[in-house]
Amino acid sequence: MGTQGNQNQSIKIAVVGDVHNQWETEDGEALHRLAVDLVLFVGDFGNESVDVVEAIASLDLPKAAILGNHDAWYTASEWGRRRCPYNRREEDWVQDQLDLLGETHVGYGKLDFPELNLTVVGSRPFSWGGDTWKNADFYKERYNVTGFHESTSRIVQAASNAAYDTIIFLGHNGPFGLGGRPEDPCGKDWETVGGDFGDPDFAKAIAKTKQLGKTIPLVTFGHMHHHLRHTREVLRTPVVVSPDGTVYLNSASVPRIVDNGSDRLRNFSLVSLQDGVVSQASLVWVGKDYTVVSEEIFYRRCESMVQSAYSQLR
Repeated sequence: MGTQGNQNQSIKIAVVGDVHNQWETEDGEALHRLAVDLVLFVGDFGNESVDVVEAIASLDLPKAAILGNHDAWYTASEWGRRRCPYNRREEDWVQDQLDLLGETHVGYGKLDFPELNLTVVGSRPFSWGGDTWKNADFYKERYNVTGFHESTSRIVQAASNAAYDTIIFLGHNGPFGLGGRPEDPCGKDWETVGGDFGDPDFAKAIAKTKQLGKTIPLVTFGHMHHHLRHTREVLRTPVVVSPDGTVYLNSASVPRIVDNGSDRLRNFSLVSLQDGVVSQASLVWVGKDYTVVSEEIFYRRCESMVQSAYSQLR
């Protein structure tokens, strides 16, 4: 059994949504100015953008990251390998990213944070989402995983080895079970619109981890952008809360850096943990002078704005 943390601790977490090559020196300074205790990166740094990952790996704040589908863009699929811009016999940009991140990369793993009394556990790295097992040769070669069942087992194994009873799950794509509407956190918003595009192995791993007696205040991810492909009338629902209080946060506000002519703005999701429970989750935009220009509160504990639509994870 893990260690129970300080129940009076207040923790401020920044979640960096899909980067897609939008990372600047100012982002690191902004995170320092926001005075966060932990930074979580949900992946998609770029199309195997080693230089972006190198810059993020050098960030001198407590952090954890997971790599996304774009981070194996030229490696995971036959389609991507045909378009690979480098000599695959001489270079491996996926491995370069993994080496740069080191223990910070928690895909199929975990990272304990003793000063915060919690463990960050990663789901399946490089996920494209959905209920079809994609890129089978890639996962077999890299992780010796051949399907969803083995993938679930790998995630649960990492969670069972956590030093702390409080676990934050970090994924690139979110878990299955958060709704099938296109605007739901992992809803399908392209081609045939609608349907739950969450990861089934992630959902089962969360359920099994709760059965181990772990507390999961937060599950955060990206991949499914807030701006929907099929309509501009609404944005994707960023937060869903389970009946037992776990907050599921989609952080993929893309593009994450915008220039409005008079200011250069960059966004971060901010999550506050109080006594091991999420008290607030929001999206902030930080200006070029490092002040918070705007904040949209997605969730505040005990308010009626909490999303009630939730399909029980199984």
